[in-house]
Amino acid sequence: MLDAATAPSADVRQRTGASLATQVMRFALVGGLGFVVDVGLFNVLRAHAPEGVHGWTIAAKTIALVAAIAVNWIGNRLWTFRSRTRRTDTAREAVEFFLASVVGSLVALVCLGVSHYGLHLTSAFADNISANVVGLVLGSLVRFVAYRQWVFRAA
Repeated sequence: MLDAATAPSADVRQRTGASLATQVMRFALVGGLGFVVDVGLFNVLRAHAPEGVHGWTIAAKTIALVAAIAVNWIGNRLWTFRSRTRRTDTAREAVEFFLASVVGSLVALVCLGVSHYGLHLTSAFADNISANVVGLVLGSLVRFVAYRQWVFRAA
């Protein structure tokens, strides 16, 4: 049990909570911009699928995800987690961000793959619900934890 000397003060607890709440809000806003890039590019590419290319739906989603990851790294690095002590190894941070993003994005791809190829729900609506609603929510949870605990962790 913590005594009064070792227990965090109310001020520290309040700042920590506010910091987490601020990070969650900023993460959501940056993610919203990444979502627009992801969904917009996915649907443009999906609508202009090359003839005879098997697996274009997954390829289109992969291209859109990579573009969104770039937007999200810039936004999260410069805004969401800017209050954290900056690391001097930006290249390593970028690689870690990319890896964490890929893991989170695989969730969306798995959701899309199961829906499109496993359940044969192949309409644009079904593809968007599986990848950009279900996959986005689950993948975002994975990404936020990975970014906060690994990529932009406090020094």
